[in-house]
Amino acid sequence: MAGNPAAGKLIAENRRARFDYFLEDTFEAGIALTGSEVKSLRNGKANIAESYAAVEGDQVMLVNADIPKYAQAGPHFNHEPRRPRKLLLHRREMDKLIGAVNRDGRTIIPTKLYWNDKGLAKLELALAKGKKVHDKRDTVAERDWQRDKARLLRDKG
Repeated sequence: MAGNPAAGKLIAENRRARFDYFLEDTFEAGIALTGSEVKSLRNGKANIAESYAAVEGDQVMLVNADIPKYAQAGPHFNHEPRRPRKLLLHRREMDKLIGAVNRDGRTIIPTKLYWNDKGLAKLELALAKGKKVHDKRDTVAERDWQRDKARLLRDKG
């Protein structure tokens, strides 16, 4: 699979996560998928913008991620687009995530969905803390200032 052209390719990204949350630690997790879900991901169709990871017992599940139905699969072999999907993590990583959610009130946010070097679908998770409204305003002001500064330097030099 080393010659797989889809290896290392980004499928979906949650760009809104950096605006809404302070992202702390990141983890790489596998996803338990069905065949039609993998085929749909190979077409590059997925949306993780409104999704999050929830703790259910001693497992971590991906909730509300949208992987659309695969058009060529029949009605009996297709999947539910927004079903909860089990995330595959090492036990230590799961314990760290579960502890942070239960103890500190953190949120687990998916930031990227991509193919790794072996051609497996991987999900990058971030342990996040929600931003307040004034923090979001500061982020917007900082972004505007960086854009204006770059414009001034480009015009001047």
